[in-house]
Amino acid sequence: MRRPIASLMVNLALLLAALVTLFPLAWMVSASFMAPGEASTYPPPMLPQAPTLANYRLLFAEHGILRQVANSLFISLLATALSLTFNLSAGYAFAKLRFRGRERLFRLLLGALIVPAQVTMLPLFLMLKEMGLVNTYAGALVPWLASVFGIYLVRQYALTVPGEILEAARMDGAGELRIFLSVVLPLLKPIIVTLAVLTFLGCWNDFMWPLIVLTDHAVQTLPVVLAALSREHVQDVELMMAGAVITVLPVLLLFLGLQRYYLRGLLVGSVKG
Repeated sequence: MRRPIASLMVNLALLLAALVTLFPLAWMVSASFMAPGEASTYPPPMLPQAPTLANYRLLFAEHGILRQVANSLFISLLATALSLTFNLSAGYAFAKLRFRGRERLFRLLLGALIVPAQVTMLPLFLMLKEMGLVNTYAGALVPWLASVFGIYLVRQYALTVPGEILEAARMDGAGELRIFLSVVLPLLKPIIVTLAVLTFLGCWNDFMWPLIVLTDHAVQTLPVVLAALSREHVQDVELMMAGAVITVLPVLLLFLGLQRYYLRGLLVGSVKG
């Protein structure tokens, strides 16, 4: 009898936590369809009296954020592709290839995890300035090319790949590149999806680095432009909620669509040694 009651209490607690978490998102969507000033009344309404798309039309027609949406999408997709290329290659090499100083180099990389990203922004910016990459898409992509966490995540998962499969492929005459592309990558599918989701989410939502390296309005990303609009339209709650919906919706759909592979990759990569 105690077990069903305990299970019911846990489910009720989880349901309450889900409602508390989802309420701000639901109100954000609702407020984005409200007329100007409606969300600022007291008490704030939960639903719009007369739903309107005026806030979205204002963002796209007057402020032209479609260009920034395209910039964010382009940078995030390219960053994800490049991050997968470098992190998968490096993670597999640290897990399965033998080379001198492998363990020592990997421990050195792990030590870099304690360095905050903000500390590296100034020297990285100065390097990109000397290379002429400031205010370019390439400059915005550089921090996403590879990450210690991504390499670690792939390595931990690649350690679960049986070495016998790789040896059998080598005995059949397959080269290392062929083994990596045809044998290893299909086995790394969960961690590939996990890393892709993490990278896309991080790049899409990144504010600090694009703010520093992208100065031209034409190449800026969506979070940077929305932050600038919030300063100009600090009282336009409904307009800002519409901008927040545009920012959140793509990554939310991506996560919901790939959450099965994402969670599997995180769980397996976290428990294997």
